[in-house]
Amino acid sequence: MDDYGALQAHARDLGLSVGAINPNVFQDEDYKLGSMCHPDPAVRRKATERMLECVEIAGATGSKVLSLWFADGTNYPGQDDFRERKGRMEAVLAEVYRAMPPGLRMMLEYKPFEPAFYGTDLFDWGISLLTCQKLGPQAQVLVDLGHHLQGTNVEQIVAVLLDEGRLGGFHFNNRKYADDDLIVGSINPYELFLIFGELVAAEGSEREALRAGASAVAYMLDQSHNIERKIPAMIRSVLNVHAALAKALLVDRVALRQRQQAGDVIGANSLLVDAYETDVRPLLAHVRAALGCPAPEDPLGAFTASGYLEQIAAARKEGVAAGWG
Repeated sequence: MDDYGALQAHARDLGLSVGAINPNVFQDEDYKLGSMCHPDPAVRRKATERMLECVEIAGATGSKVLSLWFADGTNYPGQDDFRERKGRMEAVLAEVYRAMPPGLRMMLEYKPFEPAFYGTDLFDWGISLLTCQKLGPQAQVLVDLGHHLQGTNVEQIVAVLLDEGRLGGFHFNNRKYADDDLIVGSINPYELFLIFGELVAAEGSEREALRAGASAVAYMLDQSHNIERKIPAMIRSVLNVHAALAKALLVDRVALRQRQQAGDVIGANSLLVDAYETDVRPLLAHVRAALGCPAPEDPLGAFTASGYLEQIAAARKEGVAAGWG
């Protein structure tokens, strides 16, 4: 695809818009020791040019998000200098940031390990936030639900980033051990509910800046469907997100605040648990019906019964398989 304006027009004709632009600066052999943090200036230049090209693509397609994830890191102590790598990263990102037009947001994703196993350059939300604060207001943190160590309180991270006006968006998935990229809400649905609880609370805040930040958060399903069929898996993901949001909206925020102020530990927690345990499926079916969904009671069952998956599989049997190329 060379004519990105035509791509934007085609998407518009379908009633769609182009989402985030994601530069790939991790697959080429040149990036074996990193991209923006690589010790070789030529490799850093190559990565920079690729990201600058993606800024242009965002402008041509009307995208409002430049989504950045880097595999940069080291596998062994002494392999490279931590502070020098940090400086290289900041210099590259600053150049890309300066090239961004108004309205385009840079979202900086983090990951504690993999493929780097000793030191990842963007290793947690703190270094991502620090980097964004240095860059400017158009730089925000992207939270991937799978990119956390065991036991991390993701909803607290979300609350802090919202409070700082730096929560850019989410990659929704779920994890059992690390970056498993499972269907969102499939392993820890309570965590998903609590995350939406922070978002709902921010949207209902008396602080205008907090409300605006929460309403501007970008959402994406970033999952790897290896054994399950992809379209049914995505439908299941959307249904899980809807359920988590609906339950979060049921929380009586005024009563919760009162119990928090009174030090009523059990009472405050019970409000959350009661909302989480509420069966919201009838409510969601009612909402889908109001929106004109043809099968509001059971969208996944309706899709399975339609035979569409088998139809497109047969039609594409001789096609070219998707891949990294």
